[in-house]
Amino acid sequence: MLPTYLLSLREGLEAALIIGIVLGALTKIRRTNLSPAVWLGTLSAVGVCILAAILLTVFGLSLEEEAEEIFEGVTMLIAAGILTWMIFWMGKQARFLKGELEAGVNKAASSTGKRAVFWLAFVAVVREGIELALFITAAFFVGATSDVSNNIAQTLAGAILGLGTAILLGYTIFATTVRLDLRRFFQVTGLLLILFAAGLVAHGVHEFNEVGLIPPVIEHIWDLNAVLDENSVMGLLLKTLFGYNGNPSLTEMIAYFGYLIVILFLWRRENTVQTQATAGAQA
Repeated sequence: MLPTYLLSLREGLEAALIIGIVLGALTKIRRTNLSPAVWLGTLSAVGVCILAAILLTVFGLSLEEEAEEIFEGVTMLIAAGILTWMIFWMGKQARFLKGELEAGVNKAASSTGKRAVFWLAFVAVVREGIELALFITAAFFVGATSDVSNNIAQTLAGAILGLGTAILLGYTIFATTVRLDLRRFFQVTGLLLILFAAGLVAHGVHEFNEVGLIPPVIEHIWDLNAVLDENSVMGLLLKTLFGYNGNPSLTEMIAYFGYLIVILFLWRRENTVQTQATAGAQA
């Protein structure tokens, strides 16, 4: 539940900020009559994303044995790749996002009006939502147990709570004088999501170990299940959030720590560049 909450909060807040900026731009140019088209585009995108999440999960659950393991491994690696790209993209584009969206709104309002604004909102939200659908599907399979109904219930609860929190934060930012330090928010959640993505990479390799596509080299480099069972409540939490495995293979650990070392180095360097750019702009 916690991983899906965090993912939904991050993606939901990005979508909420985008919609808030679009609505604010319409108010600024006195075209609030186009606001219903924004909400229609948003709701349409949400519907598409929910359908995508359902189809991905149902398809994964319908597979058996090797096909299921290959699907889960591919899903986890794709999700980790997109998640990594998203973290770096948001860090680079956050400063320019408002200006680009407002320019897009001005262009849309002066051209085909409602249709253009609808598609502007739809595309902006559906991009975040499809990413979230893929992440939630990957998180679902990482933390999956034999009780499928309980897995689904926890996944849905985390997603609903995360999106609800995102909507509340987005409304607070735009409707009141309260200011959220978005840069700090995305830094903290970015670090947590990097750890989550590392777990996805390791679990993806684990699934490929199971079907023989990637050799384990050493099947179990240690076994900590006697100390912290990966199927216990705490073990499952650490498994879904940080990729904990009580008895990992050598290639799992190489993938996990290799990903962390490279991505954390690049992430820290990117944050340093952004901090220097911000300081230079304020000087």
